[in-house]
Amino acid sequence: MKILSGKVISMNMNKTIIVEIKRQRIFPLYKKIIRRSSRYKVYNLNQEVKIGDIVKIESCRPRSKDIHYQVVK
Repeated sequence: MKILSGKVISMNMNKTIIVEIKRQRIFPLYKKIIRRSSRYKVYNLNQEVKIGDIVKIESCRPRSKDIHYQVVK
């Protein structure tokens, strides 16, 4: 299973949160740091997290068209 860590940025949906994952790497040729971010819709059954929390998410079976992750911690 794939486990990622990111920040909660939205809680507008019922039992679903949006988590933003930020990562950075060095471009091999120019040695410049490139920053990228991805947003994932995450299944949150207990609704115990708040906006701004750092959460760990893991891949799971598809809950809907867009939701393929669930909250671990």
